[in-house]
Amino acid sequence: MEKRDRWRRIIRYPATLLALAVVATVIAGGLATLVNSAFGPHKSDIAAVVVAILAAAIFVAIYVAFCRFVERRPAREFATRGAVAELGAGLGIGLVLFSAIVGVIALFGGYRVIGYHDARVLIPVVGIAIVSGFTEEIVFRGWFFRLTEQWLGSWAALILSAALFGALHLGNTNATLLAGAAISLEAGIMLAAVFMITRRLWAAIGIHAAWNFAQGGIYGIPVSGGAMDGLLRPDIRGSDLLTGGAFGAEASLPAIVVATAFGTALLIAAYRRGRFMPSIRVRDRQDAGAQE
Repeated sequence: MEKRDRWRRIIRYPATLLALAVVATVIAGGLATLVNSAFGPHKSDIAAVVVAILAAAIFVAIYVAFCRFVERRPAREFATRGAVAELGAGLGIGLVLFSAIVGVIALFGGYRVIGYHDARVLIPVVGIAIVSGFTEEIVFRGWFFRLTEQWLGSWAALILSAALFGALHLGNTNATLLAGAAISLEAGIMLAAVFMITRRLWAAIGIHAAWNFAQGGIYGIPVSGGAMDGLLRPDIRGSDLLTGGAFGAEASLPAIVVATAFGTALLIAAYRRGRFMPSIRVRDRQDAGAQE
């Protein structure tokens, strides 16, 4: 019995869970890739959305199974009660936030509308928004941030998850060091803070998905370096610091200022609500002191 309990403690230690979460991510990514391959390289826009939905479902299912069979707990991050409200709020925040950023860029002459595209251009962007919103939030906030927070505490998890999220975007087309730093500051802080406040993934998924949808689907701005057509045909001009250059507006100074300010406000709200967690060592010492 002692040996079994020892193994359970080892498996459920946050560092071990984090390593196992990497394996789960690889499995989920592999299955999503197989689904994508099954539809072929020349699939229609509608098929691409179907693939995105299936990929999101795969990641959700594996996350729920991970919580149930590895962590031995319910997947509270995907609790259905209040999910529609939180997802809807996230979608609204993402749309408003990115629209405010484009508004600032336009105010300084960096963005103006010169035409329009047919609404059909929205279809592939919906797929991108779904797959990025679900898969990236599950991996970075559901697994990496949450488990690192349980291990090293909230501050360390915030810094490490933001840095990792920005660093991984450096591999994107047209990425620069400024773009990676911008992603770390904007999304890294904001999305982690949203997760800390709600302790669920719905709002973070909504913000992430709506941010990408607004950027590419509505305003026709490159999404993390990938150019795409949106409803609006823009004329983007000015310095890269104002517009974000070829990477997109999320690498611009207006985005850094607006999104980081909003994320910092959320972080302060999380702190005031007592959502910050000390490291596992501190918690163990506190528990030992309470038992004396």
